Amino acid sequence: MTKMIHSYWAYIALIVLIFAVVNAIMGLNSKKDFTAKDLRISLFALIASHIQLLIGFVAYYTSDYYVIMREAGMGEVMKNSDLRKILVEHPLVGIIAITLITIGFSKHKKKATSNGKFKTIAIFYTIASLLILSRIPWAQWFSN
Repeated sequence: MTKMIHSYWAYIALIVLIFAVVNAIMGLNSKKDFTAKDLRISLFALIASHIQLLIGFVAYYTSDYYVIMREAGMGEVMKNSDLRKILVEHPLVGIIAITLITIGFSKHKKKATSNGKFKTIAIFYTIASLLILSRIPWAQWFSN
């Protein structure tokens, strides 16, 4: 059940994150003012990604893969590329990406200009998006 929720919430989190990136890039290119709407879009992407992380933690520790890792040991997991991607790379890169989103949101608040705010959001959220997209287990995601 948690794996299903994690998969479906991922659609929401990715859409909102990509929307925030596009909004920041458009705001940067058009040199418009950073408004409350822009803040809410960035904040909603932050919240959606944090919820995804929390759901992911629950899914991770309740999954059959976690049981396999506990039984086989981390050495065996690291030798198996499929298990390593699901049990190590996917969660670690997810944590790094959400950390970047959090840092980007925090740093944008300290910027004095709209251009600086949009640029900070665009950079941090784009890097986080690329990291997330690089570690999604696409074959499993589309098989659900």
